[in-house]
Formats: sequence, C-alpha cells, structure tokens
Amino acid sequence: IPDVCNGKPTIRGMRITVKTIVEFIAAGESVDNILKAYPYLETDDIKAALEYAALAADSGVASTPVIR
Repeated sequence: IPDVCNGKPTIRGMRITVKTIVEFIAAGESVDNILKAYPYLETDDIKAALEYAALAADSGVASTPVIR
C-alpha cells in the first residue's frame, strides 16, 4: 500500500485510505457492507489494510495510545 492521500496510505492507489477501512471495521461494520459501499474494493484490499495497520502498530508508527 505505497500510495498516499494527504499523507495517509491508500488502498491500491485509490482515494480510500487504510484508516477509513480500519475505522469501519473497528466500528463493527461488516466486510460485506464495506464492499457494498465501495464496490471497487475487493476482500483482499480490506485484508491488506488490516495487515498494514497491524504492521504499523507493531513497528511503532502508531504512537498514539489507545484510551478507553
């Protein structure tokens, strides 16, 4: 996911960010509903976004603590 949109990584160079996908998943949205809302995405795009987010969190890129 090398392309960026306003400094944020995107899905396959499209104008949808990894953050957007991760936020949908975190809010409890289903993969099917995300794919309906963004028909140009594929299931593998969502998986790639989650993998990227996991790697970013593990590498220390995501430095803001989660507060609950």
